[in-house]
Amino acid sequence: MGINANSIRDNYFKVVRFEQPDFIPMHFHINDASYHAYDQSWLFDMVEAHEFLFPGFKRHADTYVPTYLPNARKDTPFTDDFGCVWETTDDGITGIVTGHPLTNLDDIDGYTFPDPSVCYGMGPIDWDAEADKLAEQKRRGDITMRGLRHGHTFLQLCDIRGYEALIYDMAEGEERLLPLIHSLEAFNQGIIDRYTAIGVDVMMYPEDLGMQIGPMISPELFREYIKPSYKRIMQTAIEKGNLIHMHSDGHLHALCDDLVDSGVDIISLQDLVNGIDWISDKYAGKICIELDIDRQKITAFGTPASVDALIREEVDKLGSKQGGLMMVYGLYPGIPVKNVEALMDAMERYAFYYS
Repeated sequence: MGINANSIRDNYFKVVRFEQPDFIPMHFHINDASYHAYDQSWLFDMVEAHEFLFPGFKRHADTYVPTYLPNARKDTPFTDDFGCVWETTDDGITGIVTGHPLTNLDDIDGYTFPDPSVCYGMGPIDWDAEADKLAEQKRRGDITMRGLRHGHTFLQLCDIRGYEALIYDMAEGEERLLPLIHSLEAFNQGIIDRYTAIGVDVMMYPEDLGMQIGPMISPELFREYIKPSYKRIMQTAIEKGNLIHMHSDGHLHALCDDLVDSGVDIISLQDLVNGIDWISDKYAGKICIELDIDRQKITAFGTPASVDALIREEVDKLGSKQGGLMMVYGLYPGIPVKNVEALMDAMERYAFYYS
């Protein structure tokens, strides 16, 4: 079932543009914590057995220990480029911000934003090395995807101020908030400008905005404070011909139209939280959907048969021979191994449902 890089790249664009792709792109992401939560021999056996999901995979000779992201290291607090302090209790699981640099807005005059020429918000970045990596990816015929760190605007403001304080700032029309947003936008724009100068296929803007029910921010406040910045930082990439990918977890019924209106080509959202039927009625056949497969209900507590049925239902309701559907699953500790196996099998099987 091996497919070469050029085929994957060409197919990707056909999916986004509704040009009758050969298969549904399926991405299976293994979170770093999974490497110490599951037996590695079993995990690598599964990966090797699913070449379509893991093209070019080479098994590690010894026990694999990932290089955890700086904000995902157990018992090792990390201060990011904005001065936010992160902590986690499990290696590989992204932490939470426990220290906000602007809990007191009176400190804003002494607050300095990081420099996008030397860092990307979560640590240093070497732009020459990034250019070399992208050049190598292009040489191989890979799809080139880059963009902002996860939580680039709204969540970054939450990390800087604290969620409750930020919402009060917005609700009360705090005058010092807009300059803070504009400075953050300038930093984000600096990252986007550098990637567009190097040249990428897909510019990515990941930011979780939803809760289990409803968004973390009201539509009115989102449209006043966040959406204008979204539109501006996406516009540069749009003008350069990049595809715009927006990922956001949670229940997004109240905000999805605003995200699409900002210039998004690919909307990545969760399946069961939003509802398969709602997603189908709202966006199927109209914009490319990257469906984030359930990690809370069926894959965690169902049977292998129910896992298979879920993927089949989603492909039935959201896919078509014309394209417009991608699917992604993130494996985290706690998913039964039989369900992991069933999920990998189903993703490979239904990727070619319309062939």
